[in-house]
Amino acid sequence: MPSASVRGARWRSAASAVGDRIGVGSLYLVGLAVLVGLGAGLAAVGFRWLIVGATQLFSGTADYAATTGHPVNPWVPWLGPAFIVLAPAVGGLVYGPLVHRFAREARGHGVPEVMYAVARKGGRIKGRVAVVKALASALTIGSGGSVGREGPIVQIGSALGSRLGTLAGSSESQLRTLVACGAAGGIAATFNAPLAGVFFALELILRDFAARSFAAVMLSSIAASVVGRALLGNYPFLPLPAFTVSDPGEMLVFAVLGLVAGGVGVLFSKVLYAIEDACDWLWRGPEWLRPAVGGLLLGCLLLAIPQMYGVGYPVLQNSILGRYALPFLLLLTVAKVVATSLTIGIGGSGGVFAPSLFIGATTGAAFGQIAAAAMPSLAGQTGAFALVGMGAVFAGSTRAAITAGLIIFELTGEYTLILPLLLAVIVATAVSALASRDTIYTRKLLRRGIDLSAPQQRDALHGLTVAQAMTAPPQPLAAALPAREAAAALAESASRAAPVVDGAGRLAGVATAAVLAEGLEDDDVAGLTVGDLAQSAGALREADGLSAGVDLVLAAADTDGLPVVDGQGVLTGWLDTKHVLRWLVAST
Repeated sequence: MPSASVRGARWRSAASAVGDRIGVGSLYLVGLAVLVGLGAGLAAVGFRWLIVGATQLFSGTADYAATTGHPVNPWVPWLGPAFIVLAPAVGGLVYGPLVHRFAREARGHGVPEVMYAVARKGGRIKGRVAVVKALASALTIGSGGSVGREGPIVQIGSALGSRLGTLAGSSESQLRTLVACGAAGGIAATFNAPLAGVFFALELILRDFAARSFAAVMLSSIAASVVGRALLGNYPFLPLPAFTVSDPGEMLVFAVLGLVAGGVGVLFSKVLYAIEDACDWLWRGPEWLRPAVGGLLLGCLLLAIPQMYGVGYPVLQNSILGRYALPFLLLLTVAKVVATSLTIGIGGSGGVFAPSLFIGATTGAAFGQIAAAAMPSLAGQTGAFALVGMGAVFAGSTRAAITAGLIIFELTGEYTLILPLLLAVIVATAVSALASRDTIYTRKLLRRGIDLSAPQQRDALHGLTVAQAMTAPPQPLAAALPAREAAAALAESASRAAPVVDGAGRLAGVATAAVLAEGLEDDDVAGLTVGDLAQSAGALREADGLSAGVDLVLAAADTDGLPVVDGQGVLTGWLDTKHVLRWLVAST
């Protein structure tokens, strides 16, 4: 009987063929999207419980930020309040080696890595990233790291979507959509916010609102929300009293808040990377030890301001409810920017989504108190300003205006503030666009030389077809060729991938070195052929416009190009980035 890996390889091949026949917008993709949503929902719930367990382990409480003063840790009472200095260091001593050894992309806030995987790697994310990210982020937050859980769950859900799509033999277009499905499901289940999950995935991950993607992402978000509500309950993430804005003249004040919050959002992004650069410059030891040593510095900050411990939702809620004086709100704003930046800078794993909401709440509450002092008619509106500030700072830091407007509405269930919220979000987004060319997510990629917003040349390719630019394909492999022989042939060639054809010369898929290596990991590979392992590669047709195929070719990171077929599906050529660049140069 064939081994599990052999059966899996053959199932992937069959699934890929079915997917190609019934199309991207078919039941095939719908079923995978729902499965990804269910998995992301379960992962979000499990990750939330994991954080609670880690926090209980390191602090002796379910949420240390919700406590008053410096309660003694019952596990080490003899340390007194000083335990809080050591907690981040001990946590770093555990997750530092874990991340360094198994998945270095799990370090940091996660969303830029997902954006890069979608834009440049065809949606491929290592499966182990989900496990390492969950453990590392739970340890970071549980031991006092001042970061959020939303960035990690986006990366975890996206990794699940990528892995499931890969196992099912999905094409790169489908794989990117499934990654977005995982991101949407993670946000939806974490916040009980299905709409915000959808638009977060479309606006930030896919950067595309195509109807085909929208349907799949929406279904995934719905499935994840059902799981989250079944296990965590169906209620707003932040239950708050009703807030109202009765005077239309107050809209101008909220517009001013948008200006301030937009600036704060941009400043948060710049400080985050400035502190990360400072940590890079100062640290000279092994990377796996950096979180532990840096954790001592973070612990000193937590000793001075314990409200910075972990995500800090109780502190955020108290800010909205007007329980803090103006000087303390300003202190919390500055402290959160520094604490989050330091946590990321020393190598911690966690998101910047929740910190931006925290900073927005304290900024908005402080602005509301100042506005009320200048205009007594605004007295008692601190909570309204805090909520609007949350959305505006998030918009200023990410420039995701649609998500910013929806997330506050779904977090609180408060619709009465929708007009001032949208106005402030629009103003904050405009301020961010004028003040900075990047966002808190894209800056990490720009520092690596990756510009996702760079306009791509298309005019030079107008009127050209794929047939005009293609070249001869790499030596094709017969589908019936044993997998071991195919691997040996590919190892001797100069190509990273080879097209696989059937007896009639029709394209059956593409075999890459990574896919062949995975298929040969099991000792029992008798009867396994390269046709069993071939993956759908989104083949181009000879008559396709060259301009339309550029994005697909540039995204084909694993294959360095795409196969070209005629009207009958027979392999006729190959198109890679070199050929596209040659035509661009020759046509300009």
